Amino acid sequence: MSEPRRSIATVCLSGTLEDKLAAAAAAGFNGVEIFENDLIASAASPADIGARCRDLGLSVDLYQPFRDFEAVPPARLRDNLRRAERKFDVMEQLGADLVLVCSTVSPDAVDDDELAAEQLRTLADRAEARGMRVAYEALAWGRFVNTYEHSWRIVRRADHPALGLCLDSFHVLSRDGDPSLIRTIPGEKLFFLQLADAPKLDMDVLQWSRHHRLFPGQGSFDLKTFAGNVLEAGYTGPLSLEVFNDVFRQTDPKPAAVDAMRSLRLLEEQLGIPVAEPAPDLDGYAFTELVADPATAARLAEGLAALGFTETGEHRSKPVRRWEQGGARVLINTTASTPDTAEIGALAVESSDPLRSARRAEAMSSPILPREHGPQEAGLASVAAPDGTGVFFCDTAAPDGWLSDFRDTAAPGRGLGITGIDHVSLTQPFDHFDEAALFCRSVLGLEPEEITEYAAPFGMVRNRGMVDATCSVRIALNGTLVRRGEWAPAVRDPQHIAFTCTDVIAAAEQLGASGAPVLPIPDNYYDDLDARFGLRPELLETLRRCSVLYDRDAGGEFLHLFTELFGSRVFLELVQRVDGYAGYGVANAPVRMAAHRRQRMTASGR
Repeated sequence: MSEPRRSIATVCLSGTLEDKLAAAAAAGFNGVEIFENDLIASAASPADIGARCRDLGLSVDLYQPFRDFEAVPPARLRDNLRRAERKFDVMEQLGADLVLVCSTVSPDAVDDDELAAEQLRTLADRAEARGMRVAYEALAWGRFVNTYEHSWRIVRRADHPALGLCLDSFHVLSRDGDPSLIRTIPGEKLFFLQLADAPKLDMDVLQWSRHHRLFPGQGSFDLKTFAGNVLEAGYTGPLSLEVFNDVFRQTDPKPAAVDAMRSLRLLEEQLGIPVAEPAPDLDGYAFTELVADPATAARLAEGLAALGFTETGEHRSKPVRRWEQGGARVLINTTASTPDTAEIGALAVESSDPLRSARRAEAMSSPILPREHGPQEAGLASVAAPDGTGVFFCDTAAPDGWLSDFRDTAAPGRGLGITGIDHVSLTQPFDHFDEAALFCRSVLGLEPEEITEYAAPFGMVRNRGMVDATCSVRIALNGTLVRRGEWAPAVRDPQHIAFTCTDVIAAAEQLGASGAPVLPIPDNYYDDLDARFGLRPELLETLRRCSVLYDRDAGGEFLHLFTELFGSRVFLELVQRVDGYAGYGVANAPVRMAAHRRQRMTASGR
């Protein structure tokens, strides 16, 4: 199957109509749905907008919406037909030949399919005379017509070549509709397809639609099955996005349009349309890079040494040093100039085919970043995640791999039983949380876990794990609502690296004896732990003494400890998964957040 045409409704994006068109074209869309309100607010004439679309290489695939037309009294019908002719004039100037008519919510309408079909047939006659067509859509909250099956009965009864259906995934799936019946509709009567994902929410469907739609792959809808049925029925038009979302409509339209394109390509891949090479298998982390100012870097080095890491290499041309223990590698880059700065600048995944990973990233709208390297240094490919974190694709075992860029300075020591990197945790701005998950899914081939939310000292926090098939690469995404004003936590946008450890309690005993910077946990936590789990008294006292936290799920147990902060936002974690524990200990996150705040407040003298 060849690549379909891709379209996007201007309502998906922020800005003026001109901003939206430019963003859609830059992201690679073939066409647009022009939302009437965007045109009304524009200072450019419809003819000028049509010309601008053509200059950008965009077709105007749909003009929408035309509301409250059918099943109305004669006087209202006359008004509606006059209104329609004016819209046809606009469409003619835009170069559009398809208008979207939504099922009525008008109090003047009556529940009469025959009358609705007759009036839609009249509208289709008017459209056909102008070389145009009408796509009738069942709104999920339509007064009488709110399912696609009902809208199809009316279109079939009208029996006009210029009248067909618009199928919108939200209107079908939000009502738990059965999309399999779409396959029985003749393909030539499927005039347009609109796609939107959404989280599962228990709320009024109109509010759900207007505020919480998402791009494909960001929500819970089964768009693969829905779109697959539409294509199987013989639909040949564009795959178009119509997403109403408060966040998308307030953010920069250029990256939002890129995210939209990425979502369509991921959906096409799921439908069997070859748009990118399959994601290569991953096999854990090659390294994680921390970027810090020199003073904070020195504290990081001390912290890693206390955790049993050894400095094993120095980069040949950059101020970067390599630290290792077991299979865990951390790079410390001292290029930051702002005091008290440390952040995760990059993470590197082991790919079975780094070049194929890079080609897939580019096909999924994530271009390879330009990177300076010496003549004998490895040509590593990297892309930028939505939050700016670099993602490298590596084959550490290759003779000319990234390790050859370092001069070896020492062999790794025995350490504290750390064997690798369990996961990397990145805090996302609220308006990039879903974008980050889609990036991980489409570019890296990771699969999303269920979103969990917990009440933290400074508001609700969302957490979502992204994992590969073997759980060798885990990325934990966290996000909070936007905070305004001066009241904010002392630790903004925390990040951390979690290391796997064979025995966290044994490691904690050694760390306690050496005075390592382990984050102290208050007694209240352990008193509650006793009430919740009824642990053996000797285990509970050991956990308390060593500041080790505990969690349990259906698969097993989880023991973990945290270090104090290095700089203003980065810390480290040791984790031990017992008998298939699958989570991240998010129940303990509020305790950790409060403890880190105490550390920051104490350090600042407040």
